[in-house]
Amino acid sequence: VKMSGNDPLIQDFEKNFTQITGDGYKIKLAGSNDLDSLAPMFDAYRVFYEKPSDLEAGRNFLAERLSRNESTIFIALGDDGTPVGFAQNYPLFSSSRLKRLWLLNDLFVMPQWRKKGVGQKLLEACKVLGADTEACGVRLSTAVTNTTAQSVYEKNGFIKITEFFNYEFTLQSKPSQ
Repeated sequence: VKMSGNDPLIQDFEKNFTQITGDGYKIKLAGSNDLDSLAPMFDAYRVFYEKPSDLEAGRNFLAERLSRNESTIFIALGDDGTPVGFAQNYPLFSSSRLKRLWLLNDLFVMPQWRKKGVGQKLLEACKVLGADTEACGVRLSTAVTNTTAQSVYEKNGFIKITEFFNYEFTLQSKPSQ
C-alpha cells in the first residue's frame, strides 16, 4: 500500500522509483509488508525524542498512515536485509507558492549505521520525491540541541529558516463517550 491515492504525480513516482544504493545498504519505498522492519526503528526514534517506548502503538500508527495513503516512507536496508534507517514524509501545500510541499517529519538511522551515508541517502530519496512530484520543496525541523542532524541537513542543501517562528497549539484528547 502506497500513498498515491488519486494523485497521478505520486502514482508515477511510486511506479518509477526503484531504489537508491549506498555502501552496504539500499533505500527503497516502504509498504505495509515492511511494518515489522519499520516498527522497532520508529520506536527507537520516538524514544530518542523522549517519548515512552510503545512498539505496538508505533506499528499501528505506521500501518494507519500507510493504509490511509497519508505518508510516503523510505526504508534503508542493509545488504542482508537488516533495517538500518527510515524517513517518513507527509504531503503539504504552500498557498503562497501554489505548489505541493513535503514535510520530512521523521528521519532515523540506527546508531551502528550512522556516519556511513545512510542519512544522506535517505535525504536524497526525499529530495527525489519532491522533485518528481513537482513540489516546491522539502521542509523539516529538528531539535535545537540536535546539532549532528543540523550539520547533516545543512551539508545536504537544507537551509535553516530564521525569518519565521513556529507555533503549536496542543489539543487534549476528547474524553470517550
